[in-house]
Amino acid sequence: MALATASTIPPTLRAGKGASDRAEGPSGDASSALTDTRSRPARAHTGSLSRRMMLIALAWISILLLAGGVALDRTLNSYVTRSFDEQLEYILTAMVASAEIGPDDAVWFSRPLGDQRFLEPGSGLYWQIVGEGHEDYLSRSLWDRQLPVRQTDSMEPVIFDSAAFENEPLRVIQRPIILPGSDTTWWFTVAASRGELNAQIGRVRSILIYSFVVLGFGLIVMAALQTWLGLSPLRGVRRAIHRIRVTGVPRVEEPLPLEVQPMVDELNALLAHSQRQAEEARTHAGNLAHALKTPLTVVNNAAAARAPDLDAVVKREAAIMRRQVDHHLARARALGRRVSGLARADVRGAADAVERAVSRLYPDVRFDIDGADSAMVALERQDLDELLGNLVENAAKYGGGSVFVTVDAVPDGKLCEIWIEDDGMGIPDPERIRIFDRGARLDTNKPGTGLGLAIVRDVVEIYGGEVALEQSEDLGGLLVRLALPRAG
Repeated sequence: MALATASTIPPTLRAGKGASDRAEGPSGDASSALTDTRSRPARAHTGSLSRRMMLIALAWISILLLAGGVALDRTLNSYVTRSFDEQLEYILTAMVASAEIGPDDAVWFSRPLGDQRFLEPGSGLYWQIVGEGHEDYLSRSLWDRQLPVRQTDSMEPVIFDSAAFENEPLRVIQRPIILPGSDTTWWFTVAASRGELNAQIGRVRSILIYSFVVLGFGLIVMAALQTWLGLSPLRGVRRAIHRIRVTGVPRVEEPLPLEVQPMVDELNALLAHSQRQAEEARTHAGNLAHALKTPLTVVNNAAAARAPDLDAVVKREAAIMRRQVDHHLARARALGRRVSGLARADVRGAADAVERAVSRLYPDVRFDIDGADSAMVALERQDLDELLGNLVENAAKYGGGSVFVTVDAVPDGKLCEIWIEDDGMGIPDPERIRIFDRGARLDTNKPGTGLGLAIVRDVVEIYGGEVALEQSEDLGGLLVRLALPRAG
């Protein structure tokens, strides 16, 4: 009985018990499996999600704090400098208000300036009055030095920095004034050492840096806390999956945030799908074992009794087992292809291919294919060919000589309907359900296994379609209404 060739038998089964014992090793299959699991290299990953979020947060915090710090530093520096300049301008205004022209056409103050630093040499606060053709009028704090003068055409105050004094940068404000009783343009100048201004700017900058360091540290801590709390649902999912693996719980039941719930729903759907696949595999294996049990028993009994017709019994029962194996293999192939979810098949192309193949077997049958040319269904092309091949061949075999195939007969809806009609005797209503059973045949005078419609029903159900038998209104024979899911 050539039920399976050596190439179709898994190597572990061909090796027998000895190979199984060698695979288990001296400590048994459990310890060997554990060793294999531990020695397996870790799966590649794209890095830590927490680290990625923290790096993004750190980058943004750094950029924002840097930009904000620079902008705020410039604003505060400008404010401190402007306040310093306003003090110099106030002194300059007081000088102008106190200045008068004496009898000798020289400038003098009607009242002394109030700041004591003008009287102390090198105090850091200076004033100066310069007029062309007149002796310079200087504060005592200048001693033997002189302030720079930048003559301009504008009568407005001019403020600038100067390095005229060695090791003492200055902030200078000056303004040209024509005093009453004089035609001379007098240049009033007030200068102050930038040391005080720079010290104020340094204090402000140190406070700013300290504040921004504390703020940045707090933001990083908050980002880390946010990352930890935000990713805690994912850790919950991981724990739930661990419980599923350890305890056998069928799904994740913990309430989760809205953003994570769709992923958990997909995970639960995947678990349910895997459970259905496992159940289908167990059922499939049980059905195959049950289907092969009876023929094997018959062959074994005939061999044990040394029956004279042993050869005929073996051939008959081998044919039965071969049909059962073909049926279950077709179902297993459909189950395996359905898992991918990416199957697409051209219905009109498959129908034309089947028509060419069947017409060689039944050259006297007239075939007519009509309907949509662009209909696509979510099936593997091999499975679609097998479905249409079984149905069209049955129509040609049991019909009266005419077979009509209509592709996408009802264009509306999520299912693509394919009608296969013939002009034969049809099938009575009471028999239309039984005919889908394995081995069921209404006409035993023609060759066949009785598995064609059973395979059609199983494959269609696997892909989520429908198949129904009716009476053809046009030809009067059988109408097979095949509804298959459209390809997205």
